[in-house]
Amino acid sequence: MSESWIVVGMAAVLGFFVGSINPATIIARTRHADLRQGSGNPGATNVGRVLGLRWGVVVGLLDVLKGFVPTFLALLLFDRLTAYVVGLATVLGHVLSPFLRGRGGKGVATSLGAILAVFPWFALGMLVVFGLLLWRTRWVAGSSLAAAGLLALYAGLAPLPDPVAAGRVWGICIALLVTIRHHGNIRAWAQRRLN
Repeated sequence: MSESWIVVGMAAVLGFFVGSINPATIIARTRHADLRQGSGNPGATNVGRVLGLRWGVVVGLLDVLKGFVPTFLALLLFDRLTAYVVGLATVLGHVLSPFLRGRGGKGVATSLGAILAVFPWFALGMLVVFGLLLWRTRWVAGSSLAAAGLLALYAGLAPLPDPVAAGRVWGICIALLVTIRHHGNIRAWAQRRLN
């Protein structure tokens, strides 16, 4: 039993490390761009603002992959519980990257990759909802928050594969993490509504 937890712990550490590698920062440096422009966030949306849509899409896809690959490998090589742990660790690595002194991205694309590994059909549904809202509102943060809310609802109510309780906790934790990382966007939106 203790050996299995050692394996899970090691997989989580590896997932955190993969998540902490920030493609936005790496690409910005190679393109001699400063991500402190725009929103200042080291993520795909801000790369799109600073370097253009093409580079924003590239960073978004890389962030999805770094969430998907470790989580899918954990599911393939071990079990669903290990995949949950690794997926969460990968997202935490992205948002708390030690390479960026704990100031990582908001975790949307990396979360999508992790969800795609364990709940693929639901991830595609989230992507459709996100895309439709973005098309209607042109507001990335609001579309991301709506997708996070949908994830929390799904995790709380839908029939999930075993272990069901772990899946519910995992989905709600991912949704909360993405929501917390958007606190600045929520505050700005609330101020605009009040003014």
